[in-house]
Amino acid sequence: MRRLVFALIGAIGIASSSSGSAMAETDPISALFNPVAPRAAEGRPQASAIPREVVRYDGRYSPGTVIISTSERRLYYVLGNGQAIRYGVGVGRPGFEWAGSRYISSKREWPDWTPPAQMLKRRPDLPRHMEGGINNPLGARAMYLSGTLYRIHGSNEPESIGHAVSSGCIRMTNEDVTDLYDRVKIGTRVVVER
Repeated sequence: MRRLVFALIGAIGIASSSSGSAMAETDPISALFNPVAPRAAEGRPQASAIPREVVRYDGRYSPGTVIISTSERRLYYVLGNGQAIRYGVGVGRPGFEWAGSRYISSKREWPDWTPPAQMLKRRPDLPRHMEGGINNPLGARAMYLSGTLYRIHGSNEPESIGHAVSSGCIRMTNEDVTDLYDRVKIGTRVVVER
């Protein structure tokens, strides 16, 4: 019985390591970013199963650019010197995906939330307005994307990170969105790729 358990554990390890390398070979975004070293969460447990980490970056975007790979469900902040910070994100569910180049038009700490009319039409049960705070769906920070209703924002549902669940916004853990918020400025370029 013990041999069977060890054989199964070994098979799972081989399958997961081979599927990870296959994704890196086929996903053009992953090919640009390779792990350098995991970044510690300052001694605190990470709220997401997807840890923030510094990775190698060999792409064409300049330092300070935010790149979101919706297929990979990762956000990259380009540091320069061949490196970027990689964060796990939640992205738009089927029918709410999008791509393009925008910039951060405004930033808010513990933002209020007023669902747009389109969302209220789909979900009339939603509140018309919510004050900022821990129970607010926008979480600890929000960065508004120019010319859209979309934001990069925190979430009070960290289990949604790594999934396609939003109405087009990019979700992060509150810890990660606070880290990114402190790095970006109004006018920062944001590139969303599928």
